[in-house]
Amino acid sequence: MPKYLIAFNDEWVPEHTADELRSKSEASQAVLDDMRAAGVFLYADGGIDASTAICSVVSRDGQPVFTDGPFVETKEHLGGFTVVDVADDAAARYWAGRLAVALDWPQEVHRFPSDLAEIVDRHASETV
Repeated sequence: MPKYLIAFNDEWVPEHTADELRSKSEASQAVLDDMRAAGVFLYADGGIDASTAICSVVSRDGQPVFTDGPFVETKEHLGGFTVVDVADDAAARYWAGRLAVALDWPQEVHRFPSDLAEIVDRHASETV
C-alpha cells in the first residue's frame, strides 16, 4: 500500500490559548487512535516551527557544512505531520479531512513515491 504524508505549515495555525491547544491535541489524538484501530497509522508528530530549527547543512567539496543560519528564506515552516499507509488517494484524503476537522486548520496530502524509478522519472532532467 502507498504511504502518504499529511502535514500542515505552522503559519496556517492561528494563535490559540493553552486550553484551546490542549483541546485540539485531544481531538487530533482521537483521530490518530482511529488510524491505529484501522491499521493505517505509521507516525505522527508536531509542535515544530521556526523556533525548533537546529541548523542548516549543505554539501561543500563532499563534506557537510553546518550553520546556525541563514535558513531558507520562507515564511512557511512545517508545523506537524502524520504518515499513514493506506490503499489509495481517497483513503489518504479521508484521514486528512478528519485531521483538518479535528484541528480546524488546513492539511496537505503527499504520496510518497513507490520506488526510486518513480522519483527518477519525475525529477531527472532529460539529456540531449
